[in-house]
Amino acid sequence: MNSVQIRSAERALSVGTWLIVCGAMLYSILTVTPLMAAHTADEWDWTAPILPLVVDAAVVIVVRLDSVLARLGGHGGRWPIALRWMTGCMTLALNTADSALKEDLVGVAVHAVAPLLLIVTAETGLAYRRAITNALEALNARERAARAERERAAEEREERAERRAREEREHAAQLAREQREHEATLAREQAEREERARREEREREAAAEQAQRAERERLEREREQHLAAEREREQQRLARERQVAQQREQERRAREEAALREQQQAAERAERERIALLSAGPASEKQPEDRARQTVSAAFGAGLSVRQAAELCGWSVGWVSTRYQELRDTTPARALQGADQ
Repeated sequence: MNSVQIRSAERALSVGTWLIVCGAMLYSILTVTPLMAAHTADEWDWTAPILPLVVDAAVVIVVRLDSVLARLGGHGGRWPIALRWMTGCMTLALNTADSALKEDLVGVAVHAVAPLLLIVTAETGLAYRRAITNALEALNARERAARAERERAAEEREERAERRAREEREHAAQLAREQREHEATLAREQAEREERARREEREREAAAEQAQRAERERLEREREQHLAAEREREQQRLARERQVAQQREQERRAREEAALREQQQAAERAERERIALLSAGPASEKQPEDRARQTVSAAFGAGLSVRQAAELCGWSVGWVSTRYQELRDTTPARALQGADQ
């Protein structure tokens, strides 16, 4: 299989993955919106599609970034894995919650198909992309090795041709010397001329050999200088990479510390508000609905009875009992969300 076929398979995988993701997103929004509308105040019904849309947006981010990292041969660490499984579990829980609350097992099974398919597709697509990346790297390595082998074969052929040409020149020189020696026996003058010719020939060969030796030494010096420059550039590159890694680690720690401080401050504000609501004492008159809901939520968190909460907010026991039931219904879902995070 060549690189074109591998890339074609990768495109087919990408198109199929996005089709499944888009279908699951649309199905999730249509399924979860009625559930959110049923558990939201009437005046806030228009916010029902927001939660499934946010969860599905996280799914899109995970699938897209995982595909990019897999194509580059990288790995995002534990947080992308946690986000991928957290969004998958959230989608599964939201899609099956309505049927589960109605104790409809068939509905739970039907509504679990799309989220489970989305989770398995995300994991399988990531594995496929990593395998395709490894296959492309192996194919490129084989092509580079074949190209290097062809270059070595061409160099060997050139060396053999040069060796044959040198042997032919040496053979021709030998024939010339033998001819000159034969002619030397015929005439002394001719022998002297031939001797001068041989001396001049030797001098030219010595000069040529010296020039070749100087050229080889020059090339060797240039090669050593080039290698030294390459080592220097490599050392500078490694130093830059270490500096960038240190800066990223410092930024990450700073972001984590800021997030922790914000969480602590938010928890302290919520605790102060809850204490203020509970310490206000029985209401002399009926509180506004928004403040009454805050008071009931604080009383529920503090474990007060329905009657005590009704005295604090000034509303009827029936109304407070209804708010308590709503809080009991939403508490397991929040606990499940906290456990996933």
